[in-house]
Amino acid sequence: MAKEPKDLSDLLYETMKDIYFAEKQILVALPKMAAAAQSSDLKAAFEKHLGETQGHVTRLEQAFELIGKPAKGKTCAAIGGIIEEGKEVMEEFADTAALDPGLLAGAQAVEHYEISRYGTMVAWAKSLGLDEVANLLAQTLEEEETTDQLLSELAEESINAKAA
Repeated sequence: MAKEPKDLSDLLYETMKDIYFAEKQILVALPKMAAAAQSSDLKAAFEKHLGETQGHVTRLEQAFELIGKPAKGKTCAAIGGIIEEGKEVMEEFADTAALDPGLLAGAQAVEHYEISRYGTMVAWAKSLGLDEVANLLAQTLEEEETTDQLLSELAEESINAKAA
């Protein structure tokens, strides 16, 4: 039986489902990371990003609506693996000076994954003439990049030195 032909709009939708699942997983992981963090600055960064992540989910739901497709997640093995690594760090480095750098590194792995996905989806949405979708995704991309920068600054200015 022949496969149904797929195009860039199908790829965009599949990737949106992937990142929708990822954002929902991040909503579960961030409070745990915030609770585990020893640094008040790192805890605050995780709590701030939790609020932003709720906005990311809302924007994705708006984007799904704009393309006329149901907002649903598709299991994302990549984010599952990154989150699993974060759990291992929380267990293996609990109550040590290395916990916060480990949490921060895990958070940046998540951010880098999201930056990659959102950047790609913005480009695809623009190619497809879906300017409103591109704008929604670009807002989230900008927030992910800002969070990544904040985490880098925290690492360089205090977190890593405290653990050294």
